[in-house]
Amino acid sequence: MRREWRKYGWTLLAAVMLAACSKVPDEILSEKEMQRVLADMLIAEAMINMDNDTYRSDTARLALYEGVFRKHGITQALYDSSLMWYGRNLDIYMKVYDRVLDDINRSINDLGDVQADAAPVANQDSVNIWPRRSFLSLSPRSVFNGVVFDIKPRTMYSSGSSFVLGLRTWGLDDYSSLRPEIRISADQGDTTVTANRVITRDGYYETILTTLPTKRVRRVYGYIRLDNVDSTYYKVYVDSLSLMKYNYGKEFGKQVRDSIP
Repeated sequence: MRREWRKYGWTLLAAVMLAACSKVPDEILSEKEMQRVLADMLIAEAMINMDNDTYRSDTARLALYEGVFRKHGITQALYDSSLMWYGRNLDIYMKVYDRVLDDINRSINDLGDVQADAAPVANQDSVNIWPRRSFLSLSPRSVFNGVVFDIKPRTMYSSGSSFVLGLRTWGLDDYSSLRPEIRISADQGDTTVTANRVITRDGYYETILTTLPTKRVRRVYGYIRLDNVDSTYYKVYVDSLSLMKYNYGKEFGKQVRDSIP
């Protein structure tokens, strides 16, 4: 009997330690749950983008999203609150998002021999490394109101590289409470450098991130996002998206500046 209690005691202790190590609150979708839901939501968004005629109306789109929620036995409120929590904990979100992309890429590769585009030459100067579409729209009905990027070059970028994230916004005004946020970070091993920006008006903006000249760059990641604090309808457009990489020594005094109408 004592041996049985000891066994149950170790099991209980392991469960308590596991719960204590979990970073995600109980009322939020766990990382594995979020991974499964996000994968289906990305597929749903891809279906909408490929078949705008079928999903032109908000009703049709919501029905598609509701199908995802029913499949996973969750509510939209739980999904929204989880998305907000992960948005405030970007490091965890990026890990989950990476696993989602791995799952999707694995499914694509299972369909046939699909070769990914080659990464740019790591030491090449003045190269646009932006990995996604050059435009996006921000609205309260978006699944994730923004875009996340995570670039891992096959060969590390040179020490002291600079990165310039450029974009143009439309739909903001002086009376609006909408404030798109930009973050770009560079992983240099034991050091991470970050640049943040908040956009308040329409115009063209460039956010500059200069890395340390003593360490190579393993990874460049970040996001462009807009908090859905206001549930009223709005539409903000972003275009001319680019992420330029420059080698060490590039001067930005005259080359980079904002253009606000």
